Amino acid sequence: MLLIHCPYCEEDRPEVEFVYGGEAHIARPLDPATLSDEEWEHYLYIRRNPRGRHHERWRHTHGCGRFFNAVRDTVSDRFEQTYKAGEPRK
Repeated sequence: MLLIHCPYCEEDRPEVEFVYGGEAHIARPLDPATLSDEEWEHYLYIRRNPRGRHHERWRHTHGCGRFFNAVRDTVSDRFEQTYKAGEPRK
């Protein structure tokens, strides 16, 4: 069983309590109405899919319910660290 540390609850909990929320630190457009269709498509759908270290958003759905960020190695599936949403990339 994979354990994930929730930075809000300060506990390591089983992965079944969490939901993956996509790539972390995606900057939202300031004025979406000014984007071309291609720019809007890129913002909504195009994500990096690296092999190795990756910054991700997760939600502790069966705990505090809050979103947080995590650094996870996509090869080993090991979480290097987790940190609260709004904190800078680590």
